[in-house]
Amino acid sequence: MTENRNLDFNNLSGKCLIGTDGDTSKTIRLLNGLKEEIPPIQFLAVCNYFLLLDHRPDILVYLLKELDKFRDSSSVEAVTRLLMMREHIEPYNEVDYTDVRVLCAKLIANLKDHKSVFALLDCLNNKNENYKVRLSCADALGRLGDRYAVTPLMNIVSDENEKSVYIRESAATALGLLGDSRAAEPLISILETKNGIMDKFTYLKERVIEALSKLTPDNDRAFLALKRSLSDENPQVRISAIEAIMNYEHEESADLIKKMLKDEDEEVVKNAIIALYNLCGENALKSITENQDYSEFCRHEARNLLEEEAMENMNEQN
Repeated sequence: MTENRNLDFNNLSGKCLIGTDGDTSKTIRLLNGLKEEIPPIQFLAVCNYFLLLDHRPDILVYLLKELDKFRDSSSVEAVTRLLMMREHIEPYNEVDYTDVRVLCAKLIANLKDHKSVFALLDCLNNKNENYKVRLSCADALGRLGDRYAVTPLMNIVSDENEKSVYIRESAATALGLLGDSRAAEPLISILETKNGIMDKFTYLKERVIEALSKLTPDNDRAFLALKRSLSDENPQVRISAIEAIMNYEHEESADLIKKMLKDEDEEVVKNAIIALYNLCGENALKSITENQDYSEFCRHEARNLLEEEAMENMNEQN
């Protein structure tokens, strides 16, 4: 980094009109010109420095996107400060910085630096915070894979007073990414208490089911909750439950999915056919095509899948 000591940051900031209220498109042109003039490692240092000087959202977005190309740990402090809005930025209000701060959370996740976990949690746990920022922080926590985030995320998923169900959905997804078995119990409880409830809880249940399929390969209570979800009022929840049960490889999995072949929703039936094929192979599809107890749609979909697989095998042999 010794070559960065020769950089005159103040001169460069003036040259690029950083920290002014000037035309943002002109500043971006100047930054692009600077990028061609100096070595990449110096441009990285310049972007980190400028990120704490400028206040224009368009410029900050530009700088963050450039920093994401480097994904260097030297950016962590500046990006985290911007996420937390620790600088007093005028004349814009907080809403102007929503996209900026969302990019900050994404960049922190890409940097894989666990020192920023507390900043992400601080934004996520603040119910007065912009919900887009909170969503991006939940996603970043899941992608970072820091186990310290498990308990706070569990609390959010279980919080009935959380005003945004989308935040709870995002927290559930993050828990699935983290893969910590401690999260199983609160997720199971949600499925048990929300069973049959539609509307705003539908997507939450889908995210919970997806998370459970990654967390609990040998949890009997979880399997029972997934089994009950096969009778949920919402078809998409039933589809999610089919996929999760398929991944469980439980001794009951195949029989449970076979029952879904007679579901009233054709998309559910189609997904059940695919799941059964993944579990039991071509013989399961042949049995469906020959069984008159199944609907014509069901048998037709099974035949189509068999034909597709036969075509793929033929192409591979050729």
